[in-house]
Amino acid sequence: MVKTATLVISFYNNLGYLKLLLAALETQTEKNFEVIIADDGSDTKLLPDLENLFSQSPLKIIHIWQPDFGFRKNKILNKAIVQAQTEYIIFIDGDCVPHPAFVHEHMAAAEKNTVLTGRRVNLSEDITKQLSTENIRDGYLQKNFKKLVRDGIQGDSFDVEKGFYITNRLLRNFFNNKYRGILGCNFSAFKSDFLAINGFDERYQAPSIGEDSDVQYRFELLKKKIKSLNNIAVQYHLYHKIQPRSQKNLDLFEQVKQAGLAYTQYGINK
Repeated sequence: MVKTATLVISFYNNLGYLKLLLAALETQTEKNFEVIIADDGSDTKLLPDLENLFSQSPLKIIHIWQPDFGFRKNKILNKAIVQAQTEYIIFIDGDCVPHPAFVHEHMAAAEKNTVLTGRRVNLSEDITKQLSTENIRDGYLQKNFKKLVRDGIQGDSFDVEKGFYITNRLLRNFFNNKYRGILGCNFSAFKSDFLAINGFDERYQAPSIGEDSDVQYRFELLKKKIKSLNNIAVQYHLYHKIQPRSQKNLDLFEQVKQAGLAYTQYGINK
């Protein structure tokens, strides 16, 4: 368990979704955390709106930005790792809404030589459109979970079962006895462990693989344990069209595995 943490939010242009995420963070049962917005080149015209949003928030928010030269999520995440003022870092994407106990559960389960990873509910377009900052603060997703279940049965929302928040210790152990890999939008580890692998590999310049499978592989080379927080660190993924998996990413990951090195030469320190 740790007493404080840094929540890193990867972000690009979608101000509406960010507002929902920040509203959810304001309702967290755990209050002792800072927020870093890792902005991969959002339009500069958006910056005044972002500054206004952050100034009105009760959260401690740091905004770091880099010019838009294509998908460089791993590069801005590395900058966030360096800037983090706490020993523990939690990662979440800007299109996700965390359960009120999300930060608490990551911090409570934190342990040395262990990487924690939760799961998410994939919300339908219809449910996503029903969300607002006001009803997020009022616990809309938790209070209307039966609606999510019906939406899932209809085949609109997916992985709804991952939205059950379990508090019973025995049930938690039962639902987490299966190995699960890192999910890039919902995982956490000590800053020192990220520095040990030199952070994210910045050669990945498309979504998928680079921000989860790659770091997981390199963590495991250092004998770090991957621990599941399924039905514990719960989050909800806001609807958007599925992004294609890049073959270049897959090919690069094969090169990484062939090299068998935990420390990337293309990370924080070059």
